[in-house]
Amino acid sequence: MMRDDDAVVMIWSTYPDAAAAEEAARALVEARLAACAVLLPTIASIYRWEGRIEKAEEVGLLLKTTRARARETRAALERDHPYDVPAALTLSVEAASAAYGAWVVAETTPLVP
Repeated sequence: MMRDDDAVVMIWSTYPDAAAAEEAARALVEARLAACAVLLPTIASIYRWEGRIEKAEEVGLLLKTTRARARETRAALERDHPYDVPAALTLSVEAASAAYGAWVVAETTPLVP
């Protein structure tokens, strides 16, 4: 039986361009904070910022990690993000296959030196 901390979650964010999103993705996977990062092609975001309605082209980033690593993953994402107020949303996953869940757990478990 899988522990609740081993449950797969996804973290959503957006970046100003593909290079910034890829740099973040690689760093988070290399640090074992995410098992996988999916870069979504250019998306349009419409939002209110400093009293004005804005529209920006961005790249979406979806990170796959565990509930146990989500807080640390979000903190690293926010610390290194180019935006002043980045989206760093943890999304629950209703279900994942046992094999995929085990892979995510294995890939986000820190290596013992």
